[in-house]
Amino acid sequence: MPKHMRILLKSPEPLRWLFYGDSITHGACHTFGKRDFSELFREHIVWESGRKNDLVLNSAYSGFTCRDLLQDFEFRAAAFRPHAAFVMIGSNDCVKYPQEEFDGNLKQLLKLFQEIGCRVILQTPPPIVTPLDPRRGENLAMFRDILLRFAAREKLDLIDHWDLWNRLSQQDRYYLMSDPIHPNSEGHLKIAQDIFRFLNDFAPDTPVCRMQPGPRIFPERPQKDV
Repeated sequence: MPKHMRILLKSPEPLRWLFYGDSITHGACHTFGKRDFSELFREHIVWESGRKNDLVLNSAYSGFTCRDLLQDFEFRAAAFRPHAAFVMIGSNDCVKYPQEEFDGNLKQLLKLFQEIGCRVILQTPPPIVTPLDPRRGENLAMFRDILLRFAAREKLDLIDHWDLWNRLSQQDRYYLMSDPIHPNSEGHLKIAQDIFRFLNDFAPDTPVCRMQPGPRIFPERPQKDV
């Protein structure tokens, strides 16, 4: 598997990083006011890793499909002239559009990024709680396979969060979820740390990498008077 992003990260020139996708990348609501994985990436890359002139931009939005990424590309992607784009998509496509269309839309999206000189790193979505959303769970597994095949065919970097999360116990995965589909703040921490590991930039002595995803995710509930 190519590791183009690892090479890019060593560049002495400042970089513009783009995060592009749906509600999982958007990170709103389900993080309960805490940082999403793009914000943790910014903290680690810009501050902890000392790349002070790098810019990290997140233009994802809840409900987006690959169609939306194509339609809004000029405004949400090309306008920022990114050097690198992390793209996670498919969680909504899998219940709206045929697999063939998804593969075709990925081709068009990659072409647009290539035309502006931007490297793409694909990310599979993490698995959902399938018993609570069986149709999406079954379909998303097939769309994840499309992402794997597409990345291999186009020789793209890919982080397979689906596989990384499935290595955990079912109970541990539940601790990382806000609902059947969306990671909570602890899930976003895991996604960010797995990105750092993929980039060979995981530094366990830094605050973002020292944090451990776990059962402390649930918001504190007010104590009742007894």
